[in-house]
Amino acid sequence: MSESIVSIRDLSVHFPITGGWFGPKLVVRALDDIDLEIKRGQFFGLVGESGSGKTTLGRAILKAAPISKGEIIFHDGEREFDVNNLAKQDVLAFRRQAQLIFQDPYAALSPRMTVRDIIAEPLEVMKLTQSKDETNQRVRDIASECRLNVEHLRRFPHAFSGGQRQRISIARALVAKPSFLVADESVAALDVSIQADILNLLKSLQQEHGFTFFFISHDLSVVAHVCDVVAVMYLGRLVEMAPSRKLFSRQRHPYTAALLSAIPSLDPDHHHKAIKLEGEIPSPLSPPPGCRFHTRCSFARDRCRVEKPEWRTIDDEHFVACHFADELDL
Repeated sequence: MSESIVSIRDLSVHFPITGGWFGPKLVVRALDDIDLEIKRGQFFGLVGESGSGKTTLGRAILKAAPISKGEIIFHDGEREFDVNNLAKQDVLAFRRQAQLIFQDPYAALSPRMTVRDIIAEPLEVMKLTQSKDETNQRVRDIASECRLNVEHLRRFPHAFSGGQRQRISIARALVAKPSFLVADESVAALDVSIQADILNLLKSLQQEHGFTFFFISHDLSVVAHVCDVVAVMYLGRLVEMAPSRKLFSRQRHPYTAALLSAIPSLDPDHHHKAIKLEGEIPSPLSPPPGCRFHTRCSFARDRCRVEKPEWRTIDDEHFVACHFADELDL
């Protein structure tokens, strides 16, 4: 069995757009040259600014976004799925193994279906159970694990709070017993106290069942709480990746250092000045050459403006894309 559950090689996702009948044809470069290994059983975090390509990467892994170049290989035990060239007869098998937890618990649930029908739908569509009794038992079991009461199954989504709706979404994603889950900003729309409850639920489910989570977030404090490994993305490219403790204790890329400096401290005696990045994030329609961060980096040199930095190992399990990561004191 492969140690990695997802292997990504040289992945690019581009979205062509036009400027009208006679306008120029443009391309949104959502992702460029992504190389990534997600290990089986990891709680893998991906962070970055809005528009950096985090959601696109998650959807590309699930075959919900078109792949322009490269490959994504999903390892399911002894079997492998080439996500970009998935055979028609393999789609349901892949969908069973890879599921998505949506960001907005209010928009993700059909208001016309009961909670029981919402959770049971994947079982019925993929024909994973042999009878209605078996389906009902699976629904009750997963609802209990997600801290939902049996009487909740007869109600409609409008009767629940945001945290309860998100637990319904989690139950729907888990009922097919997948091995890999993409959680796309799954706590961003919730209150802080509810966020902690949902995060603890995800972590306990992961430890109990051995799921692999691909957790997308812009909140670094949330990522620090649950993730084993964290990758940082900027304008469609990965800039740094390391185990959580190593990344939060010592950053090797200026963008990561700037992100972490913005985390507020609860210690009133802690005086730390956030690193202010000058300028706006460039447009993915026209990303800058060389290192894409050089337009906002205070350490940028001439080489950064013309040469793309190599994605390399700088320390044990610590990857970075910066020409001068060995020299910088961040």
